[in-house]
Amino acid sequence: MSISETMNEAKKELSSDEQMLISAFKLEKLYKKHKIKIYSVLTIATLYLIGTAIMDSIEQHKLEVANSAYLTLEKEPKNKEALDELKSNNPSLFALRTYQKAIKNLDKKALKDLSTNSNKIIADLSSYHLAVLENKIANSELYEGFEQVYNASLFIKEKKIEDAKNELDSISEDSPVYNISKMIKHYTIKGQ
Repeated sequence: MSISETMNEAKKELSSDEQMLISAFKLEKLYKKHKIKIYSVLTIATLYLIGTAIMDSIEQHKLEVANSAYLTLEKEPKNKEALDELKSNNPSLFALRTYQKAIKNLDKKALKDLSTNSNKIIADLSSYHLAVLENKIANSELYEGFEQVYNASLFIKEKKIEDAKNELDSISEDSPVYNISKMIKHYTIKGQ
C-alpha cells in the first residue's frame, strides 16, 4: 500500500512539474515570438515617462521664473526685464497684471487691448470696465446683473425709462443685485 501511494504521489508531482515545464516552454515561445513588440512597448513607455518628467520640469521652471518676475515687478514696477520675463513665461499672469494696472490707472487703451485677450476672463472683465469708463452700454458674462444695473443707470440718465425698466426686469431673482434692481425701479423709475 505504501509503495502504491508513493507511486501515485510521484505521478502527481511529475504531472505538476510537467505542466510547469510546459508553461515555461509556452512562455519562452511567446517571448521569442513577440520579443520586438515587448521591447518596443517598454521603450515607448520609458520614453513617455522621461518626456513627461522633462516637460513637467520645464513648466515648473517657467512658473518659478514668472513668479520671480512678478515679485520683482511688485517691488520695481518699471523693470523692463522682469516684465519681458513675465510676458514670455506666463502670458496669463502678465495679462492679469496689465489688467490690474489698467484698472488702477483708468487706462482705456490698455483695457481696449485686453478686451481682445485670449484669456476669456480677462477679456470679459476688461470690456466691461472699458464700457463703464466710456459711459457705454456694457455686456459681460461675469458681471451679469451688475452690468444690467449699470446699463439701467445709463438709460435713466438718458431719460429712456422704458429701456431701464426692461433692463432691470431682466435680472433674475437669484441674482445678488436683484434687491438693488427692485429699489432702483421703486425709487427711480416709478417716480418718473
